[in-house]
Amino acid sequence: MKMTTEEAFVKTLQAHGIRHAFGIIGSAMMPISDIFPAAGITFWDCAHEGSAGMMADGYTRATGEMSMMIAQNGPGITNFVTAVKTAYWNHTPCLLVTPQAANKTIGQGGFQEMEQMNLFRDCVAYQEEVRDPTRICEVLARVIAKAKRLSGPAQINIPRDFWTQVIDIAIPQPVEFETSPGGTESIAKAAQMLSEAKFPVILNGAGVVLAAGGIESSRILAERLDAPVCVGYQHNDAFPGSHPLFAGPLGYNGSKAGMELISKADVVLALGTRLNPFSTLPGYGIDYWPTDAQIIQVDINPDRIGLTKKITVGIVGDAAKVARGINAHLSDSAGDAGRADRKALIAQKKSAWAQELTSLDHEQDDPGTTWNERARAARPDWMSPRQAWRAIQAAMPEEAIISSDIGNNCAIGNAYPTFPAGRKYLAPGLFGPCGYGLPAIIGAKIGQPDMPVIGFAGDGAFGISVNELTAIGRDEWPAITQIVFRNYQWGAEKRNSTLWFDDNFVGTELDMKVSYAGIAQACGLKGVQVRTMDELTGALRTAIKDQMHNHETTLIEVILNQELGEPFRRDAMKKPVKVAGISAADMAVQ
Repeated sequence: MKMTTEEAFVKTLQAHGIRHAFGIIGSAMMPISDIFPAAGITFWDCAHEGSAGMMADGYTRATGEMSMMIAQNGPGITNFVTAVKTAYWNHTPCLLVTPQAANKTIGQGGFQEMEQMNLFRDCVAYQEEVRDPTRICEVLARVIAKAKRLSGPAQINIPRDFWTQVIDIAIPQPVEFETSPGGTESIAKAAQMLSEAKFPVILNGAGVVLAAGGIESSRILAERLDAPVCVGYQHNDAFPGSHPLFAGPLGYNGSKAGMELISKADVVLALGTRLNPFSTLPGYGIDYWPTDAQIIQVDINPDRIGLTKKITVGIVGDAAKVARGINAHLSDSAGDAGRADRKALIAQKKSAWAQELTSLDHEQDDPGTTWNERARAARPDWMSPRQAWRAIQAAMPEEAIISSDIGNNCAIGNAYPTFPAGRKYLAPGLFGPCGYGLPAIIGAKIGQPDMPVIGFAGDGAFGISVNELTAIGRDEWPAITQIVFRNYQWGAEKRNSTLWFDDNFVGTELDMKVSYAGIAQACGLKGVQVRTMDELTGALRTAIKDQMHNHETTLIEVILNQELGEPFRRDAMKKPVKVAGISAADMAVQ
């Protein structure tokens, strides 16, 4: 069938159901963006490509449907790097389309020229360049299939002079691959270990959320064993929060109940998780990882099995299918050893932690430091981060989708939210980009317009994506609710300064004259400032109502004191030692 290359490209997108594209308009992509409206593809023209990529990540994580990132070759495409690497570690199958400088001039250092394949080599799960216009559909179909199969972003690089050429080609249809249920022997061995376990614990990761039926399959298995279920760092939605066996998130600012319970495990089923370091590092002074336990690790990617922890059995497969396979091979007496005592202990640990979490108002200082004490004394009437999170919990709808950003105040909140289902908690992940919270929740709302959504960010991280406020007020954009924790500092770095650099605050202070609520108002949105718990709860309830019924976006600027939570990387920092000494007098004069 004869058609132009851009028609072939868009018809292939249609065959794979890719309905949304995020980016900034540019001449290199205009041959295809011109026909997006006729094809039923919505192009979301953002304020910055980095945010556009995070919107695509948020959309796909909230819906399970692939979306697309696209922009102008060169500087437009380079702005996607952080977002694409974020999607990689979030295991998000997104399509990255990178129009390339024209073949006839490439290598001459022409306008907006960049070697885009090498740029993303470490950021994508798969990449391929179109070598001939007649292969454009073949390559695109393969790139999309690889993104889905490898559960990560995949890149297609297209020289811009390949557009507007007439080719004779058939549109390839999607080929669906069945995911593995795991090896027969490894499933049998895992079932035997769990059948004989006296204190089995399940640790759910992102793979449980991504697998069809993963959460339900893990619930059935957990109930069969009466095993507590922990979740990995930033995966609070990987098990129903109201379930009596749910023990909460491990790792940084996680659940003490989960940490104390997994420390007692003799067998751990790590289901759909690569056991990332932040999910296993000590927390609250508890070194909880059960080093003597037998570990069963399930991951769809064999390269990640046994990568961070010593394991007993590795299973390459889909988390839902593996859980069902293990359940089918359990002995009749599986879970009976110590069942009553284990259930009682789970209930007791959960209750104790819930009471402690509810009573926490302030952050503790490490011995020898006094910053948090001073922060409270300096602003005794201002809310603390934990007071703010409790006020938020009082108003947050159960069905809400939330996004988080990287940073101290968002991290303090990691222990608080629970969810009835998966695809509800969009955190920035292990690449740790600032500026994720706002664009991710916009993407989620585009994908789930009937769900209430709330984005969270600290004021430092929010400054990186604040320009998106200039984009999202247009009528075609959905309404969202964004909370900005305003403590006028880069909190994580400031905590590092208090612990290891003698309160030498280099680059940690933000401008107290800036009002993010005022910026929102200037962009035609609703911006409010709150200073008390009651004001915050009331403002959030109103904002959700306005979002869902009045198509109104609200930014809530939460004024906080400057208390600082746990540092992100106690394992990676230490007190520096002065040897030669540094003096400004040694600076050369140019």
